Amino acid sequence: MFTPTEFGCPHPKQAITVMLLGAGELGKEVAIAFARYGVVVHAVDRYAGAPAHQVADVAHVVDMTDPVALRELITTVQPDVVVPEIEAVATSVLQELEDTTEVTVIPTAQATCLTMDREGIRRLAAAELGLPTSPYAFAGSLPELQEAAADIGFPCVIKPVMSSSGKGQSVAHSAAELPAAWETAQRGGRVTNTRVIVEGFVDFDYEITLLTVKSIDPATGQDATWFCEPIGHQQLDGDYVQSWQPAAMSDAAKEAARSIAARITTALGGRGVFGVELFVAGDDVLFSEVSPRPHDTGMVTMASQRCSEFELHARAILGLPIDVTLTTPGASQVIYGQTTTDMPAFTGLREALAIPESQVRLFGKPSATPRRRMGVALATADTVEQARQRAAEAASCVRPVDTSLEGQAGQ
Repeated sequence: MFTPTEFGCPHPKQAITVMLLGAGELGKEVAIAFARYGVVVHAVDRYAGAPAHQVADVAHVVDMTDPVALRELITTVQPDVVVPEIEAVATSVLQELEDTTEVTVIPTAQATCLTMDREGIRRLAAAELGLPTSPYAFAGSLPELQEAAADIGFPCVIKPVMSSSGKGQSVAHSAAELPAAWETAQRGGRVTNTRVIVEGFVDFDYEITLLTVKSIDPATGQDATWFCEPIGHQQLDGDYVQSWQPAAMSDAAKEAARSIAARITTALGGRGVFGVELFVAGDDVLFSEVSPRPHDTGMVTMASQRCSEFELHARAILGLPIDVTLTTPGASQVIYGQTTTDMPAFTGLREALAIPESQVRLFGKPSATPRRRMGVALATADTVEQARQRAAEAASCVRPVDTSLEGQAGQ
């Protein structure tokens, strides 16, 4: 396993080299965390000017679902570590390179493959590990979806087995809504003719993300697991809107959550940060999903923890000491594009940052749509409730400005 002992020289011929597959807002923060240790970062995305391209040592524009193009890039650069930051990656190439070269894939190529497919990870969690989950079935056609929904009952949740950030997800309350749900899944999936997972609707009290860190304990040299304090979050159409830390839960529920998170991440193997999503009803906890990378709801840790999830991801990959200390209650609130434009800019930063204990991160994406995440407001306070109010207020201050030539002509 990749475990460097020397750090801090960013010269390409001597430095540790990391390739990020995915250069979005999460990748940007991971790149910054690596840069602090002198790591040379290659950031890869499907379009130029992605957020992590702006801070990485080298930027690449590649269709990462193209196995030929991805293999050529990795074999040319020969990074020490490949870190997938998105799901849309030709995982067969990662498995091949991990088996035949000295490239380390984070957390592992197999884990990346399993977690990008809801079918693979649900079968691992429920069928192999026996973790508690909602009732579920898989369908590869509308007739199969209709049969599965009839067995599970209504309402039920329909999701593409391969999608992200709530894309393609819908809730069907009756059989009449299934054709539309099927079409929604086909549009939102990452592949054509996508299969779907049909989940029974869970009557839960709340859902959390439990950031779980897998790495080496420097004191013992042995594999170890750390848990951040639970993160609560609010979603809209399957996409996170606000998150806060710590999420209030009973001791029994927290213990159950940690047990589930430890079992699924141990089964996946490797090292790094895992975002384990869980449903909580009283003291009962159900497994939902897991991401083998920093989680969007975990952006709150940039304000609430001594080490953010991005710092923890870099430390875990490099085999450095892990510190999951929570320093203050905190919250994050998404800043949306609110309009469709190229070259977006934003006003209201003065007003947002005038709110006590607030921060703003603008991602620098080169185009905006109404529901595209363009930034995040962060806030801390003495209580979670006050932090949530401050984050929401700060986000509401930030407003888009159309800076394109067409937009300027219309002003």
